[in-house]
This record gives sequence, structure tokens and C-alpha cells, in this order.
Amino acid sequence: MELPHDLVRTLLAAVDEGTFDAAAAALHLTPSAVSQRIKALEQRTGRVLLMRTKPVRPTESGEVVVRFARQLAALEQAAHLDLGLEDDPADDGPRGAARLPIVVNADTLATWFLTALIRVPQDPPVCFELLREDEGHSAKLLREGRVMAAVTSSAEPVAGCTVRPLGLSRYLPVATAEFKERHLTPGPLSRRLPQAPVVVYDRRDELQDRFVRTLTRGRADAGPLRHYVPTSEGFLDAVAAGLGWGLIPDLQAAPLLSSGALTALAPGKHLDVPLYWQQWKLDVPALAHVAATVTEAAAEFLHPPG
Repeated sequence: MELPHDLVRTLLAAVDEGTFDAAAAALHLTPSAVSQRIKALEQRTGRVLLMRTKPVRPTESGEVVVRFARQLAALEQAAHLDLGLEDDPADDGPRGAARLPIVVNADTLATWFLTALIRVPQDPPVCFELLREDEGHSAKLLREGRVMAAVTSSAEPVAGCTVRPLGLSRYLPVATAEFKERHLTPGPLSRRLPQAPVVVYDRRDELQDRFVRTLTRGRADAGPLRHYVPTSEGFLDAVAAGLGWGLIPDLQAAPLLSSGALTALAPGKHLDVPLYWQQWKLDVPALAHVAATVTEAAAEFLHPPG
């Protein structure tokens, strides 16, 4: 069974654009033609590939085809670069620039990842599309075919992907001196910390709970008074403002600890999160350059595993 490129590309456009009308505009087709192409692809595969919601969403079978479509587009783009073909004026972007969608967690993005991307060779040019997602959930975007690579905490490779270790992202429990005096003294930290106000990234963030469990031997989590601040920079500002205690990457915490703006709650104690680089098994030079550069930067900024 063949999967015609025009049908596959139409499905991808529908998923990326969200509606048949928007996909039609992007492909210079009518909405009816988009609908007919997707129906034809579903007939060929014998599967429902799209849920006709707003926005449209791929089914589990549709995710497989979407991933194939992105891989096909990446290989086609690499071939154009290798052949030195001219830009296509019908495309939204130049063929001379490789487009790489990558998912990365907020703390990595706020600390060292942009430094790595700046070092990526730009001949030919590379366009990055960065998606932000928790390191524990980023692999899902690889499985869905939405990204070509991910910084993730999962050592288990997604089907069709390779994985390599990057290092350990080290988190330090910190707060302001005033907060520590008010909420964490007197008494042992293992007794006071589970009751103190805490800053949490979002409702999926378990780092603070994990740290408290290490102090209490699993008997308690972080306190019930939680402030949710869903950006890395905002999280740091909230802790530095005295809103609560929190776990801060050592790369962000170091200058504030040196200046006295923050104080370590448990000197010598930390929480390490292993990070990995996962990417599609594709022979795409731009992706290989990014992988090598990110790995080199990670060795410089992260802690070695083990």
C-alpha cells in the first residue's frame, strides 16, 4: 500500500493548521479538496486518521501518519539542500533553511540550551521551532511526530528514535533568609519544610515533593500552601521575592546565593534530574549538527551522571 505524498502532506497541514479551512489556505486548495484528500488517505489505510474536532486532532493511527509526514518532509528538505535547489516561491519559508522542531523543558531553555543553539553551524542556515514541555512529558511529542528531537528525562527511546545521555540537571532547595527565619526555624528542616509555603511550576511538577520525601524518608510531601508559577524566570523571581521556597537549577541559583539574595536550605543536599537527548533516526545533517552541539554544551553546563 502506497501513501501518496500529496495526501500525507494534506493530513499534516490539517493537523498543523487546526482546521480544514486553514489547511486549504496553506496548501492553496479548497476546503472540499482537503476533506477529499484526507478521506482518500483514510480509505487507503482503512483507519480513521483525524478526529473532526476544533482544532482537528490525529487519532493514534493518525499520529503514525503525521510522524511519517514530518520525516518525509525533513528528508525532502535535506535532499533539496544537498542538491542545491533554489527556493520555492510557493513555500512559506526558504528551502535553503532546515526547520527543526525541538521540545525542551523550561529550566533547560532558561539556562543553557540557547547557548547551545547559538553554536550550531549556520551554513546552511537552520531555523529552530522550540516547544516547551516538562522533561517528563516531552517524549510524548516525539511519539506524536510533532517534534524531531527532545530534551527528556526518559532513557527509554521512543520508537524510531535514538537516545543519548546529556547529564544531570542539579536543583538546589533555596529561599530568602527572611523566609527561612519565619517559616523554617526553629526545629529540624524535615519537620518544618512540609508545612512551609512552596513555589511549584505547575500541577504536574513533583520536584519539591520528591525533595521533601528524601528528607522525611517518604513520610511527607511539600506543603499544601502552593504557589503555581509556570515559567522558569517567574519561578525564580517568586522564590527570590519570598513567596515560598523552591528547587532552583544551580545555574540560576549560584549568583543569587553568592549575593545573599537567596540562602541554601539544606547545604550539601540537592535533587538531580537526568536529562537525555532523543531524536528521530534520520540521516539529516542539520539534526546531526544540533545533536552534537547540544551534547557538547550539556557536558559543559550539566553534571556528569553517576
